[in-house]
Amino acid sequence: MVRTKKGDYLGVIGSKAPHVLKPDERKKVLDIADMYIDVGAAEGFDVKKKLGIKPGDPIIPISDFAILGNPKTYAAKAWDDRIGVAAVIDVLTKIGKSHPNTLYGVGTVQEEVGLRGARTSAQMVEPDVAFAVDVTIATDTPGSDGAGEDLGAGVGIMIYDGSAIPSRRLRDLVISVAEKSKIPFVLTALTRGGTDSGTIQFAKWGVPCITLAIQTRYIHGHVGVLHRDDYDNCVKLLLAVVKKLDKKTVASLTRG
Repeated sequence: MVRTKKGDYLGVIGSKAPHVLKPDERKKVLDIADMYIDVGAAEGFDVKKKLGIKPGDPIIPISDFAILGNPKTYAAKAWDDRIGVAAVIDVLTKIGKSHPNTLYGVGTVQEEVGLRGARTSAQMVEPDVAFAVDVTIATDTPGSDGAGEDLGAGVGIMIYDGSAIPSRRLRDLVISVAEKSKIPFVLTALTRGGTDSGTIQFAKWGVPCITLAIQTRYIHGHVGVLHRDDYDNCVKLLLAVVKKLDKKTVASLTRG
């Protein structure tokens, strides 16, 4: 879907048909620069004038939400990271008004191109402790390494990623709460790529920070798949940990 000031227009991602590819072209992964979006342009039809399409217009994959054959598995576009925003909203809704601390829920922007929203929001909020809620790569599809980060296995606790190693004390607190509360979890890691923890940790003089993640298949593709139980367990764990964070506990994460 190409979104313009004049309206939304359907398009098809196009490329050379395999029948006309040269032998060496068949062996190469198609470059984005060699692809295009066909909105029905033809001789005598000026897309700029008639449709108002211009450089910079957003392009959105059409991937409507769907419940799959397993009713606990959901498919949709951009689970990374709309599902994180949903979890934070859920926690803020359920926390109640009696919590001793001030809670901020932030839906950050432009994480994939430099953690930009996390940087500006951390500068504004100046948190004492922070949680990034994101997705991680599910390892239960054909060709994966089978590391146990399966759909339905539990909320992912990120022990490191390409941008951050979490506070050891906060990590131990999160694991302890999960174990005591009998919330299923898996330890997860991303050797490449990062999360908002990568920049939040630099706020003020340093912020204890950790990422909670939901295993998702096909991230950065047009459609992702996740498991409802992992989402629910993410909300339960984040809620349980936040309830533990009184003044003394927060202070213990950085002192002594």
